[in-house]
Amino acid sequence: MRALQVQSLTGPDGIAVVDVPEPVDDGTGVVVDVVASGVSFPDLLQSKGMYQYRPDPPFIPGIEMAGVVRSAPASSGFSPGDRVCAWTRHCLAEVAVCKPSEVFALPDQLTFAEGASLIMNYQTAVFCMVHRGGLRAGESLLVLGASGGVGTSGIQVAKAIGAGPIIGLVSTPEKAEVARAVGADEIVMISDSWKDDVLALTNGVGVDMVYDPVGGDRFLDGVRCLKRFGRLVVVGFAAGTIPEIKVNRLLLRNVSIVGAAWGEAVAGDPELPRRIHAELLPMIDSGVVKPPVGAIFPLDQGVDAYRLLDERQAVAKVVVQIGAER
Repeated sequence: MRALQVQSLTGPDGIAVVDVPEPVDDGTGVVVDVVASGVSFPDLLQSKGMYQYRPDPPFIPGIEMAGVVRSAPASSGFSPGDRVCAWTRHCLAEVAVCKPSEVFALPDQLTFAEGASLIMNYQTAVFCMVHRGGLRAGESLLVLGASGGVGTSGIQVAKAIGAGPIIGLVSTPEKAEVARAVGADEIVMISDSWKDDVLALTNGVGVDMVYDPVGGDRFLDGVRCLKRFGRLVVVGFAAGTIPEIKVNRLLLRNVSIVGAAWGEAVAGDPELPRRIHAELLPMIDSGVVKPPVGAIFPLDQGVDAYRLLDERQAVAKVVVQIGAER
């Protein structure tokens, strides 16, 4: 089969398209013919040896995909021909073998490219904002990095549960259009005064929640945008630096910093993804949750998906098309 392969931990320059043997199933896995695989920031970090899961090269990357079941054990609940999405490993390839617990039915409303954009970002959004952050209907929300895969999923999940107004922070007019298209009520452009712009939109009060997958120097201003009893949910550090804060700032308006790591939670509760998937299904049925797909690259150009992320040019979800849509 054909696959992307990380041959050295040097980022995009260390990735190539190769021919390798298909993975061997021991009879307990769900074998999937992959149609599309998502590429996200953790994939880029992994290609540089900077992610918590650090396989030695050479290895096939990829942590989420969508495709068609080739074979599955009877106890899995899946049958050949089923449309599925999955979070697994080594799936930037034509064939992947998944644990049954990693596989979910792909709703009919979604394409395979959208299915490859569903699990990591939307599971993260539900877990981080709703389970950990306690976001409720009617609460205001500021989403940092609002045009990326994590940001757009956060906007849609917040919209689906009735939160609002939802403010998206972006860096360009093009990214503003992406955030608006997925449901942001207001847009703030990054500038030296973006915090003041957010406060102006909330009549000086601030927002109930800040959803932060960016970190870096935006984190502190995110804290300053919180209203009394507000909370900032720490999701990741796409800016590349991990911020620090003097905790006396938390006392000023009784605000909270909430750490939220979906992967760590799943390690302790393997059934969590299935429960969250059940929460997402009615949001998908309503049409509010529909993963926006940005750039789509054929497998032969899969390294360009990594370059797009590395150059901070990606919007929405970046996908590698591996098989034909069916």
